[in-house]
Amino acid sequence: MREVTEPFMTSPRTGGNLTDALVHHAQRTPSRILMVRREGDAWIDTSAADVHERVKNVAKGFSACGIRPGDRIAVMSRTRHEWTILDYAIWYAGCVTVPIYETSSVEQMQWILRDSGAVALVVEKQHHLQQFYQVTETVVQHSWVIEADGLELISAAGVNVSDGDIEERRSGVRLDDIATIVYTSGTTGNPKGCELTHGNMLHITDQARSAVPEIFDDPNTSTLLFLPLAHIFGRAIQCIMMESGLKTAYAPDATRLVDDLGVMKPNFVLAVPRVFEKIFNAAQQKAYEEGKGKIFDAAAAVCIAYSKASEAGRVPLALSIKHAVFDALVYKKIRARLGGNVQWAVSGGAALGARLGHFFRGIGLVALEGYGLTETTAPLTVNRPSRVRVGSVGPALPGITLRIADDGEILAKGASVMRGYYRNPVATSDVIDADGWFHTGDVGHIDDDGFLFITGRKKELLVTAQGKNVAPAPLEDRIRAHALVSQCMVVGDNRPYVAALITLDPEALGPWARAHGLPENATAVDLRDNPELIADIQQAVDGANRMVSTAESIRKFKILTTDWTEAGGQLTPSLKLRRNVVMKEAAEAVESLYRD
Repeated sequence: MREVTEPFMTSPRTGGNLTDALVHHAQRTPSRILMVRREGDAWIDTSAADVHERVKNVAKGFSACGIRPGDRIAVMSRTRHEWTILDYAIWYAGCVTVPIYETSSVEQMQWILRDSGAVALVVEKQHHLQQFYQVTETVVQHSWVIEADGLELISAAGVNVSDGDIEERRSGVRLDDIATIVYTSGTTGNPKGCELTHGNMLHITDQARSAVPEIFDDPNTSTLLFLPLAHIFGRAIQCIMMESGLKTAYAPDATRLVDDLGVMKPNFVLAVPRVFEKIFNAAQQKAYEEGKGKIFDAAAAVCIAYSKASEAGRVPLALSIKHAVFDALVYKKIRARLGGNVQWAVSGGAALGARLGHFFRGIGLVALEGYGLTETTAPLTVNRPSRVRVGSVGPALPGITLRIADDGEILAKGASVMRGYYRNPVATSDVIDADGWFHTGDVGHIDDDGFLFITGRKKELLVTAQGKNVAPAPLEDRIRAHALVSQCMVVGDNRPYVAALITLDPEALGPWARAHGLPENATAVDLRDNPELIADIQQAVDGANRMVSTAESIRKFKILTTDWTEAGGQLTPSLKLRRNVVMKEAAEAVESLYRD
């Protein structure tokens, strides 16, 4: 058993709530730009004073509608500035935000509304409201649509509510009051609602700011937020940016992300590993299409070596020269696709992997990988600019204690751990023991310098028929790094050997087909039996197998013709595999791997 505690860098709060920062900025620096929103092709700045006024007016509207302090208000929308306005307005009115992914099904919406007891619902689009009309057995009394002037209608309802009355509600919110109930992705069974308090979220904002001053103490810092605000990762960043008084732009349309990055030129971004994989794969693929594949591969090898040498504290002169040459030829083009100004990237939601970590660090973009769960208000750990160990998820945040149990499970204590699952004491007791330790369900180890390494999920460890324990995640991560691969799931529990199911990236198939003299419109159905494509995938599998022992290596794989997506139900909103869903849908494919 190993245990480490990271000391506080700032004193824990004794009072206040999440809205205090907004009030502070509006009073002390009213012209400070806090939000940038898109209107058509134009980007509009919004000052602290304007954000505060809009938040206050929406809060008044909630109050005028009879919504009481402590009531739950659900928000279902993509990431856009109105989401943040609503979040802070709900808190300003003393209420609780219940986020719902805009991709949620009617059944998922019904469960969350019913379980949370939400009395009001704000959706982004009219079709979301049509979904709501199919929902039964809830106590929702009010509903609004953002794109049908929903926030303006809420504000109009509150014109007769005085500043004093709404301030009384705002200032009455305490640290131990619930700020939000965030429902887990639900890889199995119904999602559970994590009760996160104002104190939970303020602990994260305060300690993250103190741990990473290079980003959050810089008044010129800005970010383009495109991850779902229904997910705690994006939500935590939203709050950190607000506390810091820094500029946040919003990108609801992922198809315009590259253009938006080019306009906004943020100096840091946050994303899940799959985004970084796509950036790498797209750059590699483009290079091969232009006949510069060997140059790209050499550049990638050099920048990874450069990052490793930098981490070790000594970069040979010859390597520095090569790195400078490739910076002009390759690296600056990749940075340009991210806006040209990005210095830092915060990665979470899943393991990034050492290869990608070193690659992006080598091109001049330090990926600060972290680790956390909804139940811990996002980050328990994070790499810092001054304290990075690529391949790890960093040391603990200040005020967090980590313990590695005898079976390898990661346990955590600290002010960011949730109060419990909403109206579910049995489930709460399953994950928070009598001594206050939260059991993450993840397996890992802590090195001598306090860096945490994740090796897999406790429940996802495979045990082959020969009794060999296999962690699927590292193998899957390495295979997914191949440009042709979209998703991968390793199987082999109670089987004679390890195997894998692989899906192809639809965006990569056209260029690959063209490069091999095949029709550019070729699909996965057309290509899955192509010997050259199979050979390419085999190379990815071979690369993964070099990481493990023979007993843990993948003996067979099967290429599926349909990709796994969030919309299809095989991925969570944070792009994690719903293994139980895939195993059920692909049962025949799995069986075929073991017939011969």
